[in-house]
Amino acid sequence: MRLPLAAIISLFVVSIFADLYIWADIRQGKSRKRWGWSKAYAISSILLWIFLGVTVALPRRSPDSGVYTVMWMLTVYLSIYIPKATYCLCSIIGRIPLIFRMRRWRWMNYIGVTTAIIGFALIWHGILYTRTHIQTVRLTVSSGRLPDSFDGYKIVQISDLHLGTWGTDTGFLTELVDSINNLKPDLIVFTGDIVNQKADELKPFQKVLSDLKATDGVYSILGNHDYGDYIDWPSADEKKNNLDNLKKIQAEAGWTMLNNSHSFIRRERAGRSDSIALLGVENWGEPPFVGSGDLQKAYPADSIHNLRDNNFKILLTHNPEHWVQEVRKTSNIDISLSGHTHAMQMCFDIFGRRFSPSSFRYQTWGGFYTENETGGIEDFGNPDSTDRLERSLDKPSLYVNIGAGEVGIPFRIGASNPEITLITLKKE
Repeated sequence: MRLPLAAIISLFVVSIFADLYIWADIRQGKSRKRWGWSKAYAISSILLWIFLGVTVALPRRSPDSGVYTVMWMLTVYLSIYIPKATYCLCSIIGRIPLIFRMRRWRWMNYIGVTTAIIGFALIWHGILYTRTHIQTVRLTVSSGRLPDSFDGYKIVQISDLHLGTWGTDTGFLTELVDSINNLKPDLIVFTGDIVNQKADELKPFQKVLSDLKATDGVYSILGNHDYGDYIDWPSADEKKNNLDNLKKIQAEAGWTMLNNSHSFIRRERAGRSDSIALLGVENWGEPPFVGSGDLQKAYPADSIHNLRDNNFKILLTHNPEHWVQEVRKTSNIDISLSGHTHAMQMCFDIFGRRFSPSSFRYQTWGGFYTENETGGIEDFGNPDSTDRLERSLDKPSLYVNIGAGEVGIPFRIGASNPEITLITLKKE
């Protein structure tokens, strides 16, 4: 977990401003008990500032520490101060008439209190309910290049487990694994970020991960959090050992990692052997994320194969920006599967249109995307758990899974439930 100095200073400034503003509002009230209320509020505010100071002072980048405690302390702080800041904003708007020598809109204070209560409830609903209620998204994609033997082939995609967020509690992951197995997939793929900081986070969950079952196995790739870049390692060797251990644990769970490599998935029907190519790159990232992904290494050209050959190809790449900036321009890969964005763990369906703060950072933040006739990107969104989205792969396409875990703040708000994606291949 990264808490830059600027972010820490901002947290303290916002906290102090919000508390001084609310304290002044209480002092200006008409209640006879306003002095007692103001003293009580001042004491609680000071205690919360101390709480924030302890939170940011706790070690979180040492190999011997973790982010679990810091994460939950920061969550408690934000669940209190986001509503406070919301109240302050409404109250300040209510003071605008004073500039024009008009009476203050005191009713804005009541709106501020109501909005703060709703915000507090929304955050804790996301913590206690949404983050544990899994949604299965069903996507059918069709292609004329798909071999006959793979018509009806079922792939389950999961992404961004961030297992360290759960400490040692395996309850959620067990439910996730059972939900996946009940879909009876032919293939399971994981598109990166299995931990928050270090490989040790995997140990309590290794047995549960090994329970994933698919006819053609489980394949995975690395995400930006998997490299150990969020820890200040004493030496390069210890950092390397951490990554090696992460790969080892996945292998012991029966998973196959595709680190800038590929595998052919083969099927036979009526005496005929068909195959599709499954490619996987290491994390392809823009700064500050590590960028080790290499599409050319994952599917090197030879006398038969190249990135524009006629094989039906699926690419696992953690960061969807890889598809936006490179994959669709240099290959004819039929569909790329990504994660990384989490939809910023906040997603809302407003009059049939999806919105997430993640859209300000990523053009492709969640759901199904394809290249249009002019080379632009068309967003088809994603269905809810009761719908089935059907699309053709006649143009390079991308699906972004919004993840099953959380990082930083353990909540999922609105329609950002933990996601399992069931992709069914169809011969066109």
